[in-house]
Amino acid sequence: MSLTGSASRDTTRRAAATGRSLLITAVGLLVAASAAYTWWAGGAALTSGKSLRNFVEIVGEMLPPDPKAIPRLGRPLIETVVMSVMATTVSALAGIPLAFLAARTTTPHPAVSLAIKGLLNALRTIPELIVAILFVASVGFGLLPGILALAVCSTGMLGKFYAEAIEKADAGMAEAVLSCGGSRFHVIVFGVVPQVLAHAVDYTLYRWEHNFRASTVVGMVGAGGIGFEIVAALRLMQYREVSAMLLVVFVIVQLVDGFGGLIRTRLLGTEAA
Repeated sequence: MSLTGSASRDTTRRAAATGRSLLITAVGLLVAASAAYTWWAGGAALTSGKSLRNFVEIVGEMLPPDPKAIPRLGRPLIETVVMSVMATTVSALAGIPLAFLAARTTTPHPAVSLAIKGLLNALRTIPELIVAILFVASVGFGLLPGILALAVCSTGMLGKFYAEAIEKADAGMAEAVLSCGGSRFHVIVFGVVPQVLAHAVDYTLYRWEHNFRASTVVGMVGAGGIGFEIVAALRLMQYREVSAMLLVVFVIVQLVDGFGGLIRTRLLGTEAA
């Protein structure tokens, strides 16, 4: 009996090792094929001296940064911060109920889980820039289309992360609540939420940091914020002003990252990344 069990385990280990080898080989082939196609499609441009000269010339025109553009960035920066905060808040509030419906351990029916996961996949499939263009075309220029665009994409991402955290929660706590006569609502509140809360806060903070960067990009299509000012300067070929604005964005991004790390340290007891 033990010999049979040992042989079965050996067979399982060999099958797992073979599967890993095939996966590594497939990934390697994919990377090699992508590199070959990249070289075929753009290798000439990368190796030509003209491309390098053009890049050096543009960088030269951006230096030194022109500080006269900084005083007019007050309101655009406020809009960028507000856009990222509101988009993250809306997406978190929308993602939480969707996550509980999507997670296999808390969904009322497997069909509901499948449908909600499909919805979350759809929400994060379309790039934020494309969604922003659609909202700008429908509701006009300004802050609102940027918030809506970032919120739509962030809902898909946060809903996915929340659902995965819920599915990984220890089932023992939920069973303990049930054994004490708790309802399904009690199971979620007392058996699941305490386990996933730290992960949810962490995911939300990372998404806020991402949304701040993304708010700069969506602003370039008319969704408000500092991105709109950057595009305006680029169209006028004011490259020195552009470099000054990018330096401001860099500084604000560092502050946002630091603030997110501080919240993580204070609320979760973890070191900032």
